[in-house]
Amino acid sequence: MSTMTATGVCAAAIEDDGCCDVDALLAAVAAAQKLAGRRVRGVVMTRPEGASGCASPMLLVDLDTSREYLVSQPLGRDSAACRADPQGFAQASEVLRRAVDEAPDLVISNRFGALEAEGGGFRAELLEVLARGLPLLTAVAPRHVDAWRAFSGDAAVLAPNEGAVMQWLEQALGPVAPARSAQSAASDPG
Repeated sequence: MSTMTATGVCAAAIEDDGCCDVDALLAAVAAAQKLAGRRVRGVVMTRPEGASGCASPMLLVDLDTSREYLVSQPLGRDSAACRADPQGFAQASEVLRRAVDEAPDLVISNRFGALEAEGGGFRAELLEVLARGLPLLTAVAPRHVDAWRAFSGDAAVLAPNEGAVMQWLEQALGPVAPARSAQSAASDPG
């Protein structure tokens, strides 16, 4: 599997086919990469403690500051309308814009979803991440895979498991450098 597309884009989307909690997988990947010493920026989806079901509030969490952004509207459990709150996404987009300026090792975005496939959501921010050549990891539902590929220049779509994601990360970012002990780091003048 190549990590770069023909256009030089370093991006991948985990296919959210319902077999696992992709939001938890993205959060775990972000935490592991941060523990490995990589600078990771972006947002992951979470739900408030104890909330479950499709009518529960959706929150995006800034991986750098832990600030939460409410990105859902309370439409009720029987509503068939899209409950994504464009205003909440607009507020959370500041996280991805800041990531572009900081040029981290990895940018994570919770989804390339319906909003992005239709030209809204984080589409402009994700395009800027790709244009700057920053490695990007996101998730995509099967119904939006074609839109993701068209948007990203045919970037990878990964199986929803940690092994596939870690393999892509190693190819995209290189192996994690061995951690230095605190003592050797403190005695190293450079």
